[in-house]
Amino acid sequence: MHRTEDDLRKTLRRIDGRGYPAYRDLKGTWRLPPYTLEVRRVQGDPFAAPSRVAVILDPAWAGHDASTLATPSRRTGLSCLLARTFAAAARRARRGSGSGRSGEIAMADPGQVVLPNTAVLVGPDGAIEARFTLGLPAAGRRILGRAAERLLLDTLPALVQSTLPHRAHSPETLARHAHVNEDADFMRAQLDERGLVAFVANGSILPRRSGIDDRPLSADRATPFESPPNLRVTLDRANAAPISGMGVPRGVTLLVGGGYHGKSTVLDAVAQGVYNHRPGDGRECVVTDPTAMKVQAEDGRSVAGVDISPFIGALPGGQDTRAFSTPNASGSTSQAAAIIEALEARSRLLLIDEDTAATNFMIRDRRMQALVKGDDEPITPFIDRVRSLRDDVGASTLLVIGGSGDYLDVADRVVGMIRYRPVDLTDAARQVAADLPTGRRTHEGPVRWPARHRFPDPRSISARRGRRARSIKVRSRDTVDFGQERIELGGVRQIVSYAQTRAVALAVDLVRNYMGAGIAVEDVLAALGEALEREGLDVLDSGRTGDLALPRVQDVAAALGRLRNLRLVR
Repeated sequence: MHRTEDDLRKTLRRIDGRGYPAYRDLKGTWRLPPYTLEVRRVQGDPFAAPSRVAVILDPAWAGHDASTLATPSRRTGLSCLLARTFAAAARRARRGSGSGRSGEIAMADPGQVVLPNTAVLVGPDGAIEARFTLGLPAAGRRILGRAAERLLLDTLPALVQSTLPHRAHSPETLARHAHVNEDADFMRAQLDERGLVAFVANGSILPRRSGIDDRPLSADRATPFESPPNLRVTLDRANAAPISGMGVPRGVTLLVGGGYHGKSTVLDAVAQGVYNHRPGDGRECVVTDPTAMKVQAEDGRSVAGVDISPFIGALPGGQDTRAFSTPNASGSTSQAAAIIEALEARSRLLLIDEDTAATNFMIRDRRMQALVKGDDEPITPFIDRVRSLRDDVGASTLLVIGGSGDYLDVADRVVGMIRYRPVDLTDAARQVAADLPTGRRTHEGPVRWPARHRFPDPRSISARRGRRARSIKVRSRDTVDFGQERIELGGVRQIVSYAQTRAVALAVDLVRNYMGAGIAVEDVLAALGEALEREGLDVLDSGRTGDLALPRVQDVAAALGRLRNLRLVR
């Protein structure tokens, strides 16, 4: 039987002034019309991680229209709007009311990206479950019962009512967030049938305010994107008129141009186009093949049993590059491993920026070929494999290049960025290549791409630390303490938030259950994808926390590959 508001008030007054552990009496379910409050975990003291709570709204009181709830895409758009609004209102409502984190209410903010998350769950029937953290008030380690009463019975109800029900938002705002998200999914679904790997709509605002601010650059400073005429395609939208923009076809596409003219900005927008974005972001109609992976050189990363032989041949010392392992990869071996790992995760589009690539991995020009003989150079550069990736593997490449004209010989199309505006330079590039031959020798012979990849040993994956069976701490978007290991994710550029990093780390722990003899990484990732589809994000954490956002299996694979203790089953 659920306890009532009167029960909660009496409990808080009874424990007022007692030691902080008495707050454990709050754990459980409280019926506080028009919602239910669930206290799922009570913090140990006011300076510890705050308590985890949830409010569950009845569909009738939440009042969201059936049209807004009609599809999963619409519900995800609504979910992120509600989470974003609640998180912002909670920041504004915070009042200092004691020691440590007393009085703090916080929810994971989705930011600019729209992803299924556990901060706000929206059911098909309109039921709302909002999960967040709450700092129970104390003076030192003594309970401030009256302050907790105001927090739980005054501040929290006002916060819920001003952010989560239908009436807290204009009908136009609710419809826009639901429809824009559905439109992005609808457009992305058309890419494959149109022979495209990405689409950038005309009028998109691609530049961001800064490296730490993902909001769009102000309109008076940004140049809206405008497709070259002969690359222009039109995609349908589910809730709006068709929209035109630049289609990036399958194959090898170069982005060229002078420095600071927008090449990397376009590549970054395409990389983020694997996700949907909130209305007003500027990239709402930038969509990319969802398997796309941005790969780069990453000196010092660990590599476990990756077949990099398509790029790296016999190494001094006789190390086998068909099952290459190292705790300290070079730029070239790390980039080779990243590409093979992306293929292992079924990526159909590789995104590469020369600024973060290993030069000797990308190109070996005619002069260097003459100086260093083939027998003394184990690297077959990417330029000699990019067409085989297209033809034999089915993986396209979008490459920012400004320093090596040799790539003009292997490109299917060349897009120039000139003063932030794209121009089709394909014909001009072919003429330049014909007029100025490099004399470079292309590596000849068939390529043996791995048909099956690695078979990870589940015994090598452990989040145990001391007496704790699972110790996973996300230090930042880039860093996870996983048991006694640290996973560095700085080179995995498409993870967008703390919540997604946490989901990636929990998924690495979960996939041990899908491993065994004869089970390849591809099979493990497929099982993970099915579990997430079937059970949702709570499959990753039985504590039903509110700080997870849907991870891509490609990013989980990248994190798995960076575990320094990872071993393979031979």
